[in-house]
Amino acid sequence: MTERLEIHSSEDVVRVRQRVRALAVESGLGLVDQTKVVTAASELARNTLDYGGGGTVDIELVNGARRGVRLVFEDQGPGIKDIDAALRDGFSTGSGLGLGLGGAKRLCSEFTIQSVLGQGTRVTCSRWK
Repeated sequence: MTERLEIHSSEDVVRVRQRVRALAVESGLGLVDQTKVVTAASELARNTLDYGGGGTVDIELVNGARRGVRLVFEDQGPGIKDIDAALRDGFSTGSGLGLGLGGAKRLCSEFTIQSVLGQGTRVTCSRWK
C-alpha cells in the first residue's frame, strides 16, 4: 500500500507526520522506532518545502519479509550541490543548525539521496521493525 501526499505548506508537513505515525503503528513498529521515523519524516518534509519549494512524499506500509515504513520525498527544486557536505552536522545553506539531513539519515534503517542541480532531489528512507 502506497499513499502520495503533497507538501506545499506547513499544514502539509503536519499531515505527513500524522500519516507516517499512523502507518508506523500499523506496521508494528515500537514506540522508539515510531518516533524515529516520524522525526525523520518531519525533517524531510520540512526540507522538501523549504529548500525544494514543495513536492510530494510516497508513504508505503511494507508487510513482506520486512515490516516497516518506506518514504520517498521528491521535489523539483534547485537540487543539492554537495550531498556529502549536506549530510555533515553543522552544514546548512539556510538559517538552520545543519543537523536535519544527517539526523534524518541516522534515524532511518536505510537512507539514500539522489539530486541533480536544477532538477530536484529524491530522498528515500525506511525504518524497519
